[in-house]
Amino acid sequence: MLKHQLKLIVLIFITACSAHSTLENKNTTTASTKTPDFTRTPALIYKTTKDYSHNVAVTLSADQSKIESYPEPGDVYYKGKLATPTPLANGYWLDNRGVSVNTAFTSYTYEEFSKLKSAPDLETFYKAIIDKNPITELYNCGNRDQFTNEVNELNSAIKDNALGKFKRIK
Repeated sequence: MLKHQLKLIVLIFITACSAHSTLENKNTTTASTKTPDFTRTPALIYKTTKDYSHNVAVTLSADQSKIESYPEPGDVYYKGKLATPTPLANGYWLDNRGVSVNTAFTSYTYEEFSKLKSAPDLETFYKAIIDKNPITELYNCGNRDQFTNEVNELNSAIKDNALGKFKRIK
C-alpha cells in the first residue's frame, strides 16, 4: 500500500512540475509575440545607387574580394514568381530574395538566370558583378507575416518618415 501511495505522490509532483513548465512556456511565447522576431522571414527594404530590380544579387565577403553566397537558378523565385524586388515609395524596394550590406548585383537578369541549368562558376559570376556596393540604405522591418498589407503599410511608413521605428542596418 505504501508503495502505491509513494508512486501516486511522485506522479502528482511530476504532473505539477509539467504544468508549471507549460505555463512558463506559454507566457514566454505570448510575451515574445509582442516584439519583432527577426529569426523568421524578414521584411527588408532598401535603396540602391541605381535600379537593379531585374539583376541577380550575390553576397560578397566583407572585403569584396570573393563571392560568399549566390543563388542557383531555381532559387530566384518567390511565391512562384521571379523574385524581383517589389517597388515601394520614394525609390525603396521590398526584398524578395535576400539582400544584405554585402550584396552586389550582377549583369544576369532574373529572367535569363532562371533559365540556366546551373549557376555559373564563381570566377564567371564574380566577373559578372556590375556594382559591388549598391545598397545605400537597408532596414529590417520585422517579420513579413506581421503585416496585413505589407506593401501599403511599408509605403505608409516611408511616406510618413517613420522608418526610424525599424532596425536600420545600413
